[in-house]
Amino acid sequence: MGLPTNHNTFPERSSAPRPAASSASGGAGSLDVAAVRAQFPLVEAGQQLKRPLAYLDNAATTHKPECVLSSQEYFYRCANANASRGVYSLAKTSTKLYEKARRMAAAFIGAADDEIIFTSGATAGLNLVAFSYGANRLAPGDEVAITMAEHHSNLLPWQAVAKLTGAKLVYLLPDEEGRISDEEIAEKVGPRTRIAAVAHVSNVLGSVQPVRRIADAVHAVGGVLVADCAQSVAHLPVDVSALGADFLAFSAHKMFGPLGTGVLYGRRELFEGMEPLLRGGGMIESVFEQDAAFALAPARFEAGTPNIAGAVGLAEAMRFMLELGYDAVRDHERRLLERLLSGLAAVPGVRVHGATRADGTFEDDEPLRCGVVSFNVSGVDANDVAAALARDNVAVRAGAHCAEPLVRFLGERATCRASLALYNTDEDVDRFLESVEGAKAAVAIMIMASMH
Repeated sequence: MGLPTNHNTFPERSSAPRPAASSASGGAGSLDVAAVRAQFPLVEAGQQLKRPLAYLDNAATTHKPECVLSSQEYFYRCANANASRGVYSLAKTSTKLYEKARRMAAAFIGAADDEIIFTSGATAGLNLVAFSYGANRLAPGDEVAITMAEHHSNLLPWQAVAKLTGAKLVYLLPDEEGRISDEEIAEKVGPRTRIAAVAHVSNVLGSVQPVRRIADAVHAVGGVLVADCAQSVAHLPVDVSALGADFLAFSAHKMFGPLGTGVLYGRRELFEGMEPLLRGGGMIESVFEQDAAFALAPARFEAGTPNIAGAVGLAEAMRFMLELGYDAVRDHERRLLERLLSGLAAVPGVRVHGATRADGTFEDDEPLRCGVVSFNVSGVDANDVAAALARDNVAVRAGAHCAEPLVRFLGERATCRASLALYNTDEDVDRFLESVEGAKAAVAIMIMASMH
């Protein structure tokens, strides 16, 4: 894209080609996976390798479609200026794109525009809630209910705030399928509960938690619900009202958007009573020598120059997901998950953590689990299994997955994790299964080679 000849205006960005949600062979609403994969340059490049890449580490980060990449390139080439600061045309264009992205994010989760704060990711959003809201609301004896299945990003901030305030963390324990039961909610959410902080989908077990039921329980005692949706937004529709969330955070990079970008939702009346965590340019009404007055949300919580290109890319990722349709994505991923789980069940010595079925649903019509599967191979260290798979160019993750208390609760020091996304195929799953089946022999060969 060259520079425009008219130096007073910049060209409107033309949209990249879009994938079709349905295919002639797959029926109405089915995902045309070949068309989808063609939109991801890195996925396509991985197929050109001598040993094609089977990327099954999507719970860590997802690849980016062409429309997301080109939207960010467009911003830097044709709209690069600081938002909400200048009155010249370039600055107005930048501001327009940034606020358009905010409107897109609000519509995406069923919120109002001024209830959306752009952050550097879910971690930043959850820390903001913990320290700007929790630290100023909790008192000695108060309780914060969290599940044993939380990512460290939704655990460590609450640990710190509990120590600051004298509050106590109360853990809701998952059942054998990784789900928090109604009985556990009734036992652990009580009159001293001020906050419940819950991951919508576990990044280790893939289990979908009953967020709405937990929200109803904590609301009944006057508390608030904080939802970590980092692992759910790429797989399930997320709506703040349906979930009963008072705060909700997610990251762009786990839903095909850019790294270093995220969203924090908060109910307007809660934001109005919160102090900003970061202070600096762009978030004030006025500043005096000894005092300052802060702007209303969202500006109050967006100090400094924002990641405008990241917000633009996130908006494009959301548009991409909506045009594909969550029903089509969910059906495709469920089929892959069934193939993966049944395949692992047939491999001797493999233990899958959490639900071993893909098709269960609950009364609230939430699926039992998403395509995040943690497992161990008997007698083989999880890191060695991941290394053996890597030799076959099958990408999975091994470790505690930033969820040490949960992995310890499962009786393991580390697990292997395979995680699916909308661009994965039957071939990816089959190569993964073949590699797992040969993992014991492959690890033995690797150990022998290292001894010589």
